[in-house]
Amino acid sequence: MARIIVVTSGKGGVGKTTSSAAIASGLAIKGLKTAVIDFDIGLRNLDLIMGCERRVVYDFVNVIQGEATLNQALIKDKRSENLFILPASQTRDKDALTHDGVKRVLDELDSMGFDFIICDSPAGIEQGALMALYFADEAIITTNPEVSSVRDSDRILGILDSKSRRAEQGLEPIKQHLLLTRYNPARVSQGEMLSVEDVEEILHIQLLGVIPESQAVLNASNKGVPVVFDEQSDAGQAYHDAVERLTGSEVEFRFLSEQKKGIFQRLFGG
Repeated sequence: MARIIVVTSGKGGVGKTTSSAAIASGLAIKGLKTAVIDFDIGLRNLDLIMGCERRVVYDFVNVIQGEATLNQALIKDKRSENLFILPASQTRDKDALTHDGVKRVLDELDSMGFDFIICDSPAGIEQGALMALYFADEAIITTNPEVSSVRDSDRILGILDSKSRRAEQGLEPIKQHLLLTRYNPARVSQGEMLSVEDVEEILHIQLLGVIPESQAVLNASNKGVPVVFDEQSDAGQAYHDAVERLTGSEVEFRFLSEQKKGIFQRLFGG
C-alpha cells in the first residue's frame, strides 16, 4: 500500500516544492516507485523544478474531471524510471479539486503499485492545501528557522490534527516530520536564526532533515534538476539523508555546526 505524504507549511517561500521534488527523486533513486503531485492549482511550479514543463499535455484537474486518464497525465521522469509527475493546472481554479476526484486519483495510483505518493501542497490553509493534507498518512512540515515561519507551521499542525481524514474517522493521527530548510549555522551562532533545538522545542515533532542554505538549491531549480541529484552539494547530501530517515534508516545529522576554515582558506579566502 502506498505511503501518502503531504509536504506542507504555513508560510510560502520556504522550499516546499523544492523539497517535494528532491524527496520524491531521492525515493526513486533508491528504487521505490514514486509519484509526486502538484496541488498548487493555478500556479504550477513542480514541473519547472522537475524540468518537465514542456512535456505537460494533461494535468491533475483534467484527470479529476474525466478529460484524460491518469496514464495520459502522468509524466515519467527522464532521470529515473521509478519517478512520475502529475502536474497542476495553470488555468483552472483551486475549487476544481474535489474530495471524490482526489480520492479516485490516489486510489488509482495505489492500485498501480506506487510505494510513495508525495503531495506538494500550496502554502497556508486554502482549498488546495486542505485537499493535499486531507488524505495524507504522513506530513513533512517544511519551515525556515525564523519565528514567523515556525509559528505558521504550528498552525498547520493543528489543522493536520483536526481536518484530515484520519482525524474525522478516529484513526491513528497523521505522522508528522520536521524538515528545516535554509539553515545557516553561522547566522544561528550570531542570533539571527533559530537553532534546530529552538524549532524542535516550539513544534515538538520528529526531525527528518536539516537542509543547509546553499546556492546549489537555486542553481538546481534554474536547471530543472532536483538538487538531490547534485551529490557534491551539502543540500543534495542533506536531502539524501532525509530520504534515508524517511525509509527507516538511522542517519546522523550533518551541517548543523559552522565549518571551521583551514589555514589556506583563512589566508587566501574561500
